[in-house]
Amino acid sequence: MSKLGNLGARLYRGEVGYDFVGKRKIWYGISILITITAIVGLAVRGLNMGIEFEGGAVFNTPKTSASVSRAEEAAEKASGHDAIVQKLGDDKLRIQIAGVDIKKSDQIKKSLAEDLDVKADAIDADLVGPSWGDQIANKAWQGLAIFMVLVVIYLAIAFEWRMALAALIALIHDITITVGVYALVGFEVTPGTVIGLLTILGYSLYDTVVVFDSLKEQSKDITKQTRYTYSELANRSINGTLVRSINTTIVALLPVAGLLFIGGGALGAGMLNDISLSLFVGLAAGAYSSIFIATPLVADFKELEPQMKALKKRVLAKRAAAAAKGESAEAPVSADADDPQDDDLADDAAPAVVGPRTQPASRSRGKGRPSGKRR
Repeated sequence: MSKLGNLGARLYRGEVGYDFVGKRKIWYGISILITITAIVGLAVRGLNMGIEFEGGAVFNTPKTSASVSRAEEAAEKASGHDAIVQKLGDDKLRIQIAGVDIKKSDQIKKSLAEDLDVKADAIDADLVGPSWGDQIANKAWQGLAIFMVLVVIYLAIAFEWRMALAALIALIHDITITVGVYALVGFEVTPGTVIGLLTILGYSLYDTVVVFDSLKEQSKDITKQTRYTYSELANRSINGTLVRSINTTIVALLPVAGLLFIGGGALGAGMLNDISLSLFVGLAAGAYSSIFIATPLVADFKELEPQMKALKKRVLAKRAAAAAKGESAEAPVSADADDPQDDDLADDAAPAVVGPRTQPASRSRGKGRPSGKRR
């Protein structure tokens, strides 16, 4: 078995682990800082909306020896607006200029023909009205709202409303960070960006539901035992699915990283940037929120309940009594004889602690048995 597979098995059995839930204030602080940075970037810089949303003109030139930088200078000089130039196959160029009407489009076309040494009739000009972009934006907002409502309803039915609320907060967290990165980086927002945003929501939700499902199974009849608090079982659920989350995230990020850094960066296919950046940032933020935000929030919500508060007091009191007797103050591995529910949880949910788990010696081991090999 590989080292990562061995680690995953040990995490699942509770032999090793990391206290994600116990350090949740650190993760909350990091998320708040990132979110504030994203909001400030969005407020100060704004989004670089594409011509599909603002309206403008797209010019496709025939084969030309002009470079991309030369075409950008010519387009900005002729229009007075920022231009986006992309090199296509057969040395053709695609020039996008926002905020251009029909009358100005003809003037820009003639000016481009002179500067790029091509015939004006050979340049194809397409105008895009801002109303089309508004329709796309409205449909995207409607789809996002419907998606959120359906997610909350499904999670409330399949799990409980606290998990639904935590998942909703995590999704909003992911969207805010992704949009903020677009504002800070300055990449153009296109319909491909909208598609990428809607795609990452499904991935983020999937990763969160995997942890929630594990937590639901481990927290059955939790109030009938005095071994673990709800936060400890939530932490076990994260550790038990940690390697799976890492594997799926890496596998999903690799092709997206290829599109973003190799296709859009090294090869200059700028048209890939709009969707690949949203996918890359969203996938990473979704994996982060599933581990560090959603499940710790559920633990916080649950431990506000009177039953969970009483359970925590019983667990801590039991450990304090054990510590006074010189026993381990941590969640014990062996079950009390007078608490059958502890035996059930001991088989399914060992405490998640950092480092190897020490196995207690059996109470009956060696009693009434002679030394040496059995015959």
